[in-house]
Amino acid sequence: MLKGPVPHSHSSILSRTLSCNIMPEKKTLERAHRDARQGKAASTQAGEFVREEIHHIRQGKHGAASAKQAIAIGLSKARRAGVKLKPPPRGRVSEKTRKSATSAYQKGQRGVRASHRRSQARLKALRREGRSAASHHALARQARSAARRRGVRSRTMVSRRPVHRSFQRRWR
Repeated sequence: MLKGPVPHSHSSILSRTLSCNIMPEKKTLERAHRDARQGKAASTQAGEFVREEIHHIRQGKHGAASAKQAIAIGLSKARRAGVKLKPPPRGRVSEKTRKSATSAYQKGQRGVRASHRRSQARLKALRREGRSAASHHALARQARSAARRRGVRSRTMVSRRPVHRSFQRRWR
């Protein structure tokens, strides 16, 4: 566990997850916890779980049908771990996906354990999938298609952000 006093609101991620059955790695939990402590967005905290999932696929622990599925698994894991990542709104994704995300979010907030049998079944199914979903090529293709859906203005602002930050740092 982490050393030193931890504010109650941020300790919830660690304390809830340590009792769960899906068990993300301790380092992932600590990184997500650090992000929460620094006041970073829930999507940033969830990014640590996505990163872990990609790492697992590359290690060969299991596979995924696509890069999108690998990301979805990571987000679900984050929600189950107690990260306050709200489910997507109606119309953004399919109703089945939204229902699944809502369920994971509620279970994470309550600290409900995943059933052992279900966890093993999930892992067994993922082991049958291919490993190319976590390749650099597949992730780049997924990132490009996601960016295309966001629109030109959004992409322009994202590309300018690092330049703006470095400019701000220079004049402090």
